[in-house]
Amino acid sequence: MILILIGYMASGKSTLGRILAKKLNYEFLDLDDYIETNEKSTISDIFKTDGEIYFRKKETHYLRELLESKNNLVLSLGGGTPCYSNNMELILSANHTKSIYLKASIPTLITRLKNEKSKRPLIAHIETDELLAEFIGKHLFERSQFYSLANTTVTTDNKTESHIVEELILQLF
Repeated sequence: MILILIGYMASGKSTLGRILAKKLNYEFLDLDDYIETNEKSTISDIFKTDGEIYFRKKETHYLRELLESKNNLVLSLGGGTPCYSNNMELILSANHTKSIYLKASIPTLITRLKNEKSKRPLIAHIETDELLAEFIGKHLFERSQFYSLANTTVTTDNKTESHIVEELILQLF
């Protein structure tokens, strides 16, 4: 089984994915890390050098590759992955996957993102919390139609990592 974590950047996909995988004795993979390893370049550099369209094509390519895995796997996707190239359709049509939307509020996301903007190419240029809130709100509005297609949703606001992982396990099994 492949458990796929989706949600906006900083919603906890990688952090919670690692904990969930360890608890279930599954392998953990972060799609962005997998792309960086295979492309021998950082996501930021891929965006700068080749552009977002190139990145999104590679992202779909590697997602397809991982969806063919027969291993027990927790896969953390990038925030935009479900929204491009029919990726959400690929995820939902695979018969050995369960998708989980990790839903975080705009204030939670601002708190998590404001100190790591330099590592996030889509928000690196945003200077104030107000502009960041506006950007996140717009993105969530656009992306929520894809995120909401997940098999299950878990809200992460004001919960500990262990509480969220327990909630995930209860909903999945």
